[in-house]
Amino acid sequence: MAERLCADQTIEAPPSLLRTCQIPEGLLGRVEDFAREEESRHQVRISFPVELFGQSFAQMVHTLFGTASLSSQIQVADIHLPTQLPEGWPGPRHGIRGIRKKTDVTGRPLVCAVLKPLGLSPEALAELAHRFALGGVDIIKDDQGLGDHAFCPFDERVRRCVASIHDATRSTGRACLYFPHVVGSLEDIRNQAQFAKLAGADGILLSPGLVGYQTLHDLSRHATETLPIMSHPAFLGTYSINPENGLAPKVLYGRFPRLTGADITIYPTYGLNFPISRLNCAQIASACTESWGPLLPIFPTAAGRMGEDRIREMCELYGHDCVFILGSQIRESPEGIAASCEHFMQSLSKISAAY
Repeated sequence: MAERLCADQTIEAPPSLLRTCQIPEGLLGRVEDFAREEESRHQVRISFPVELFGQSFAQMVHTLFGTASLSSQIQVADIHLPTQLPEGWPGPRHGIRGIRKKTDVTGRPLVCAVLKPLGLSPEALAELAHRFALGGVDIIKDDQGLGDHAFCPFDERVRRCVASIHDATRSTGRACLYFPHVVGSLEDIRNQAQFAKLAGADGILLSPGLVGYQTLHDLSRHATETLPIMSHPAFLGTYSINPENGLAPKVLYGRFPRLTGADITIYPTYGLNFPISRLNCAQIASACTESWGPLLPIFPTAAGRMGEDRIREMCELYGHDCVFILGSQIRESPEGIAASCEHFMQSLSKISAAY
């Protein structure tokens, strides 16, 4: 199977065909290492020539896992970079250091609140953003369900939320970044990203499972669209839901977002009704933050019904370099949204100081 992958993932034909076809030498993959882990499970390291990728991230993904993805017995467990990345692959433009500089926060995890539920008007979402910002959160993002709806147009929502957040930060004296969700055709996404930048937004939220990692890669490569990018996992779960095939969580939520230029990667944390373990989350965080060629480290997240009761265990796992995505329950507190956020921020600062 390993030897067959070397041909199936490159020339996609039997190697015997090379005797009758004139193609450049060295295009086949090569088995570099092979080890038995269990009776029916093996770990194989295969190298592929970077010439097959061109400058296309999509072509790289096809080479890594295009035909192999049709098998129920193969999983991409990790990716190792070549000594030289293809030209025009900048990776994250901001990373952890750049996001921290924009928020002026060091020594603790960052906190992100979410604008939802879907169905609220631009005015209502802007008012919600105002309360979150008064509560001292570091980032506010659109929910991934928000697009360009007749009941909530993208342009109006962005304008109102930017103004509302700026008004709150003048009161608090603290930075609060806003990431609207961009979605649609590539032209739509480019136009939305450009509008968001001109309107004063601080970043963009993009769901590569819906619009493609190639789209995320393209956005990160263009100098006119170098807002920080937050990657959302919508539609990605089926790639990693089975531990026997597909993409390992560290690849799907760690390697791919970082390689395509995301600065923050969202994924569900463990301990909820998602098939992801504490070990998976630790491996994703390592894939985001460890030294990896020329690529800047990026923020992993602690997402999914995140409340004060989980601050300590998340800090034990991630340390300071993560983003907490606040759960919806913070809006149900009788003390009000701003006061609830402020209380969460105080608890986080106190608990995280020990890590």
